Amino acid sequence: MLDVTLAGCGGTIPLKSRWLTSCMMRYNGKCLLIDCGEGTQIAMKEASLPFKPLGIICLTHYHADHISGLPGLLLSMGGEGRTDPVIIIGPGNVQRYISSLLIIAPELPFEVICVPINEKVETFAFDGFNITAFHVNHTMTCYGYTIEIPRAGKFDPERARQNGVPLRVWNKLQKTPSVEYEGTTYTQDMVMGPPRRGIKVTYCTDTRPVPIISAQASGCDLFICEGMYGDEDKAGRARESRHMTFSEAASLAAAAPIKPRRMWLTHYSPSMPDPEAYIGEAKAIFPDAICGRDGMSETIRFDNE
Repeated sequence: MLDVTLAGCGGTIPLKSRWLTSCMMRYNGKCLLIDCGEGTQIAMKEASLPFKPLGIICLTHYHADHISGLPGLLLSMGGEGRTDPVIIIGPGNVQRYISSLLIIAPELPFEVICVPINEKVETFAFDGFNITAFHVNHTMTCYGYTIEIPRAGKFDPERARQNGVPLRVWNKLQKTPSVEYEGTTYTQDMVMGPPRRGIKVTYCTDTRPVPIISAQASGCDLFICEGMYGDEDKAGRARESRHMTFSEAASLAAAAPIKPRRMWLTHYSPSMPDPEAYIGEAKAIFPDAICGRDGMSETIRFDNE
């Protein structure tokens, strides 16, 4: 199962009752964070999210409301005793941006490893998370992320017998790709059925609507997407700043080849204190859309789990 929490739902500047954008996902004792706006470490404390297990941070882009919380968060992680390396994934020259931020956090007790995104679509695998970064359309280079948790097939004893796999290695092959026994190498596909549907979450903020977002969100369990403006009168402003309205975000969900199971809107403009007042605009297009809020959390389980 995958736990997903919106620590902050705000865009541009924090409000008294709204933290800046960040989203944490937890799986099998490991944590991944997307974006880290100002005050994220406080938002995480309010949502009872742990610091120490956080090993991967994915940055959509380098505007301040998405990265300015990094020094404080990394210091908080060190203060809680993390010593294992932390991986930070981001567009292009991520090392330069992170090095600049860490001038005020120079003595971290762990290594920070920067992983650049250089292609329009690029995939990574860390700590059990399969990560796809995909290029979107903002005022600076920006990426959305699809996070997937794969699920192996079921153990098939008849398949194992047909492939001549000794009973002694059945259990090991369910957990490891291959096992050598008495001079013969046996592989996992010799005892397992086809892969089953895993878990998929697509997260996208700070962009105009582009087709790749719908393609990435296809068939996902949860689609988290910016709704910078709820009022359709702000559509012109959304185009100018390369953001989206509620209805544009919902249209992306509706256009996915396989509809997402549900959708959370996030990254609200500070000029919109009450997003719920506009949720009807989104629901008219995609009925399974709801307004995200700080601290909102959901546990996504594998099918038939």
